[in-house]
Amino acid sequence: MKKLILAAALAAFAAFPALAETIKVGVTPGEHAQIMEKVKEIAAKKGLDVEILEFSDYVVPNQALADGELNANSFQHQPYLDNQIADRGFDIVSVGLTITTPMGVYSKKVKNLDELKDGATIGIPNDPTNGGRALLVLASKGLIKVKPDAGLKVTPADITENPKNIEFAELDAAQLPRSLDDVDAAVINTNYALEAGLNPKKDAIAIEREKSPYANVIAVRSQDKDQPWVKTLVESYHSDAVKQFIADTFKGTVIASW
Repeated sequence: MKKLILAAALAAFAAFPALAETIKVGVTPGEHAQIMEKVKEIAAKKGLDVEILEFSDYVVPNQALADGELNANSFQHQPYLDNQIADRGFDIVSVGLTITTPMGVYSKKVKNLDELKDGATIGIPNDPTNGGRALLVLASKGLIKVKPDAGLKVTPADITENPKNIEFAELDAAQLPRSLDDVDAAVINTNYALEAGLNPKKDAIAIEREKSPYANVIAVRSQDKDQPWVKTLVESYHSDAVKQFIADTFKGTVIASW
């Protein structure tokens, strides 16, 4: 009788699915948050519950990850992560590519870069990697020239030719859309542009080439990189459903990088 009761109890237990494992993933508002919501749907079917936390800047998500407040984050490109690791000593690694968001130049005062007057002011991000990226965008459009050996961490000091005597206002990346009333133009990361209602395809007066070293990544603590949930999270992100969601939702302003 006891064996029958035990067998019945085990059968009843087996009828219920195992409790889902829960992880916390940090993102920034805009496309990273929107895509992670879709990833969450896919991951749930694989037994992984993704709790999404939004951060309004680029600094806190890595600190929160390093401190164990997050299990992963998805908001930054590899050069930015490399710079954060070098500067802050984070024991963080990337475990999968996500998207590329071409950086755009926006203005309320001119319709193309040729219209910029002598001494015009352009806003750029004040962190080294995105600031350098912004300058490289401007250099690729012929507005300035920079030292060839400066690499990705170009600064205004590396500018070798500036025929229009452009001045650069280095601002927090999240504040750049709000600066458009005060500067002649600004080079803005796509997530902050979209959040501000700017469409890179329609509103940018110049845009970064699609092929660039600035593919975004999913990052985790080094000690967690071989955890089963990491594989599930990356596989969920790299699903056909997420790729289709990106294509349908962003219509070329955000590009799947895997």
